[in-house]
Order: sequence, then C-alpha cells, then structure tokens
Amino acid sequence: MKQFFLASLLGSTIAMCTTAMAADDLKTLEAAAKAEGAVNSVGMPDDWANWKGTWEDLAKKYGLKHIDTDMSSAQEIAKFAAEKDNASADIGDVGAAFGPIAVKQGVVQPYKPSTWDQVPDWAKDKDGNWALAYTGTIAFIVNKKLLHGSEVPTKWADLKSGKYKVSIGDVSTAAQAANGVLAAALANGGDEKNLQPALLLFADIAKQGRLSMANPTIATMEKGEIEVGVVWDFNGLSYKAKMANPDDYVVLIPSDGSVISGYTTIINKYAKNPNAAKLTREYIFSDAGQINLAKGNARPIRAEHITLPDDVKAKLLPNEQYKKVTPIKDADAWEKTSKALPQKWNEEVLVEMK
Repeated sequence: MKQFFLASLLGSTIAMCTTAMAADDLKTLEAAAKAEGAVNSVGMPDDWANWKGTWEDLAKKYGLKHIDTDMSSAQEIAKFAAEKDNASADIGDVGAAFGPIAVKQGVVQPYKPSTWDQVPDWAKDKDGNWALAYTGTIAFIVNKKLLHGSEVPTKWADLKSGKYKVSIGDVSTAAQAANGVLAAALANGGDEKNLQPALLLFADIAKQGRLSMANPTIATMEKGEIEVGVVWDFNGLSYKAKMANPDDYVVLIPSDGSVISGYTTIINKYAKNPNAAKLTREYIFSDAGQINLAKGNARPIRAEHITLPDDVKAKLLPNEQYKKVTPIKDADAWEKTSKALPQKWNEEVLVEMK
C-alpha cells in the first residue's frame, strides 16, 4: 500500500513539474514573441479558413502586428529558400504534401505545440517540422436545382451512372483537383501508386460529354455550368454559405470513400520573428485557435478533443460522413504519381472529351 502511495505521489509530482515546466516555457515564449512584436505570414489570408480570427486574437492577446502575402505552397517554400537571411516571412500555410518537401529543402524549423499528443501520427512530422492544423476531405457540392428530378449523387458510382455535369478542376495546377482524382481512385480500389480506377471513371464521364472544363467555383456553379463540383469539404461549405440561394446546394462526403488531407504551418528557418511564429502555431493548435478554423468551415485536426460551440459545429459536416475517409499512406508514392497525373489526364481523360 505504501509503495502504491509513494508511486502515486511520485507520479503526481512528476506530472505537476512537467505541467509547470510547460507553463513556464509558454510564458517565456509569449514574452519573447511580445518583444518581437510582429508575425509576417505567407499563404494565410484573412478569408481562408478564417485566419482573420487568429490574427485578430494574436493582436489582442500579445500585441502582434501582422501582414500576409497570399501565394501557393510551392511559392512559399521557394520564397523561404531564396530570401534566406533577408527573410520577409516568418510562417506559412502549405498543403500536406509540401510539409516534407520543405523539410527536404532545409527551410523550416521545428516547434511542437503543447497539444502535440492530440494530433494524429499520420498528420504530423515526428520532429515537429510540420503538423496539419486542419483537414480537407474531398467532397461533392451539388446544385440540386439543376438535377431535374434526378437523385442527389452520394457516391462516386453515382457520377458514372448519372446525367450530372461534373467538374473537378485543373489537375495540372490545383492540389484540390489532384486529390479529387486520388479520392476517386481510393473509392474504387486504387491507391497512391494506382490512379487507374479514377482515370477510367473520369474518362467515362468525358465520353458521355459530362465533364466540365470550368473550375468548380461559386461563379461557375451559380451560372449553371456545373451540377456537381469535386472540392475540399471546407471549400464546398464556404461556397454554399456564400451562394445567393444556399438551400439549392448540398455538400457531402462520397459514401464509397474519399481522401483526407490538410494544411500545415511551416516556420521559416530564417524567420526574423521566430518566437512569434512559434507562438502563432501554439495558438492555432489551442482550443480557441481550432475553433477559429472551424468558423472558417475548416475541420480542426483536434476535432475529437474539443467542444465546438453549437453555431460553429453547424457549419461543419457531421462526423458520421467521415467514416470511409483515408489519409495518404504513402507520401513518396503520391508525390511521384501526382507529378505524372497531368500527362495521364491529358492522354486518358481529356482525349475522350466530346
């Protein structure tokens, strides 16, 4: 009994010390960030995933001034590498596939937020160089008004047999479109190395004259050019909310399978404000930061560990829709396959266009 008591006491003491150390470390980080006074970002504009809420909170809580320059994931990494010690950016937000690329190029520095253990292993770098703060799952956004009595498609198989005008976007430039192809492949027995099932599906849709070359956007959907758009869930939900008649649209995860990926912050190795960048990541992974992302229709990576306010929860799709989603398991294979995808798309899908 005494041994049990001593063991319990020792365990409690260690836990208290660890918590105290973590709290002290955070206080030190906050003080250093406040001294720097600013955090400059790339690819984190106000209207994407409600970054505006995060920047406003960091200004109020810590007095951090902020500016953002919007750019693509590849451009962000190139900027870090080109500017080096003349860095104008401290932190960026890139697609999941670009986290490992940034590490390979040696342009990032690590920081593990205090909620690190609640981030799934598939969604983070073991050394803390990157971690997905929010996920994107490939979804359908459907204009119900244009279906002319047809049922709303709920799975990939419905796209093949239906009469819907379908748009996936430009697979040569958009990560969303490339992941849409991967999602269709996963749902039909393919994987990161084998996109053939998806290419056959879209070739069939193209043969029927139902593959739209327009990108799935608010404008093209409202014009009636597209009946089903293949998009990230957070984009679909944001589009729906901004439509003139939101009730005409439905956003859903295909029930026969989809891919879940996401976006990660990368902290510039050469950052002029490294502590402010680390504090920014810390805040993004806190409950408040995760709720901010959800307000922008992005599904927080710690969704299972936080209680979202009812009005924010209502912005997201229900958990049960994500039962058959799959994370990318072989990032190296996907990097190679996705690079080869544009040519295959041209040769096997677009050639069938009527």
